[in-house]
This record gives sequence, structure tokens and C-alpha cells, in this order.
Amino acid sequence: MMAEYLLFATERYALPILGPLAETLQAAGHGVHTLFIRGAAGATLPAPARPVGVREAVALRPRAVFSAANDVPGFIAGAKVQLFHGFNVEKRSDTRGHFRVRGQFDLYCTQGPATTGPFQALAARAGHFAVVETGWPKLDPLFRAADPLADALRAGAGGRPVVLFASTFTERLSAAPRLFEAIAGQVALGDRFWLLTLHPKCPADLFDRYRALAGTNAAFVETEQLVSAQRAADVLLADTTSVVSEFVVQRKPVVTFRNRAPKPHMIDFDDPAALEQNLAHAFAPDEALREAIAAYADAIHPWRDGLSSQRVLEATEALLRGELGRLRRKPLAGWWRSLKLRRELGYWGR
Repeated sequence: MMAEYLLFATERYALPILGPLAETLQAAGHGVHTLFIRGAAGATLPAPARPVGVREAVALRPRAVFSAANDVPGFIAGAKVQLFHGFNVEKRSDTRGHFRVRGQFDLYCTQGPATTGPFQALAARAGHFAVVETGWPKLDPLFRAADPLADALRAGAGGRPVVLFASTFTERLSAAPRLFEAIAGQVALGDRFWLLTLHPKCPADLFDRYRALAGTNAAFVETEQLVSAQRAADVLLADTTSVVSEFVVQRKPVVTFRNRAPKPHMIDFDDPAALEQNLAHAFAPDEALREAIAAYADAIHPWRDGLSSQRVLEATEALLRGELGRLRRKPLAGWWRSLKLRRELGYWGR
């Protein structure tokens, strides 16, 4: 039966997460509507996904609201489903980071065993949300048959090895300002082709510097093109960004600069002068590194069929049918966050 669904986002990086889900909903004949605010305001998904304002979203009475943000408007009807805006990269403690429960969601769609277990334990204690491991919709395009943009980015390399550089915006963790000169030197050499991207919250002057490197030996990639860039690249250079985990799911090597929690699947370094030797290692990984990459990929996202969006829909329907158990009432903290979001959106009823 055809139904209406709402996709909610607060930052542009949510668009590649919600896009595959929108396509899956539309393919099933459902209506798809988007409520994008804050950093995502003005952004759109391809038609027939339709942008709506907060009053129209309330009047829509969607069957479910899918959020790729920390919050969700609790005053809008429908099941509230958390999709996550990244992997757990241990930027913060569990209670402040990936495993923080804010009391607003009915269903958490987890990415893989590494996050499913902890969230199931939290659900058992809290009782006001359910957990289903579905995989992450953002990664569906990594495992689909064709990606013309990835092919075009690869073609731009002219047969050269391809390096993708991605950086977080968190100042104390960001490699972008610290590695700029080293990367610029590598781009000038021209023996490899570089795809360059930054988190949307990075400073504007940093964007200008990296965009200026684009040319024969490099291309700048926008946030919405990141998944295609990951398909096109052979090796990733990054820091403490969740792009590291996204890239590793493909079982490709990653080089990290001063990662907050370095692990065996990473080639971590702390001296910009050592960039070349660490890239060389990544392009010729030994068996131990390959095994570490595969083990980590299986722990965080074992799904390689491109069907995570479909599993999200199935889990949501199971929730609505009552198959995931009866949920307790949401805590006061969740009500308070929803009230603050209501005030931000200026909605106090008809």
C-alpha cells in the first residue's frame, strides 16, 4: 500500500545517506518528502522527492520519519527512525558520541555487529527504542553495478593510481590544514591522481586552498559526490573522519594522519614529511594489513549487496506491525529536545 514518508536532515552530508533510501521508497511507489534545516537548508534530492516546510510536514502525517541527524521532530507523526550520519570513529566518549541515546527515536538501524551489540544492550536497559541491523543506506551505491560519476573520476586519472583525501572539520583532529603543503607537493608531482574533499563545516579559506589544487593532477569533489569518489579511488588519505570506515568497507587501504584511535587496519603517521612513504605502503599492502582491513570491514558493515535501504524499510514495517516488541514511553530528555526543535522551527500548532 502506498504511503507518505519524510526524510529529515540538518547537514548536507546527510544527502548521500538519504538519497539511496529515497530511491528505494520511490521504486516501491511511496511518496517521499524532505524537511532539510540548518546546514542542509536549501538542499534537495532528485525529483520526485519533494521538499516541504514544517507545517506541511506535520499535515502530511508520514508513516515514518527517517533522520540522518542527531535529532528528529517528535511532533511530526510516524515512526522515528535513526539512520546515523557516520560510523563510530571514537572522536568522543561513548556517552557523548556514537552511542549517545537522546530519547527521540523508536528504531535504530545499525550498520554492523560493532554497533548492533552496544545499541541492543542500551535498548534492553532503556526499553523505549528497538534495534535492527540493516546496514547503512549511504553505502548501497558502493555495491551497485554501475556508477557513471565514479567512472568519470577514474577516467580523469588517465591510468594513474588514484588517492582520495578527506578530512574532518574538528580543528584538533583535522589533517586538512596540517597536510596541505605535503599534499600540494604530491599533486605537483603528477605520478598519482588526487580526489580532494572536505567536510562541509571546514573553514571557507581551507576550501579555497584545496579547490585551487584542481587541475591536470587533481579534482575537487563535493560532499554529495563522496561515495562515487570512494569507488574511484585506490587509497584513502584521511584523519579521524568516518570516511575512513566507509572506505575500508570496500577492503581498500587507508592512510591516517594522527588518528585519535589508530587501529591495525590503518597506516597511521604523525609527520607530514612521511606522507610519501606511507602512501607507498598503502599501494603495496602486506598480507597482515589486508587481513586487518577485511576483519574491520566485516565488523562495521558486513553487508555488500547494496540493499541496506530495503532492509531499513523492512525493519520500519516490522516496528509498525509491533513485531519488535512494545516500547516504553520516551524519557523526559527526549521530550525536551523535541520542544527545542519545535521552537527552532517556529511550529506551535495550527
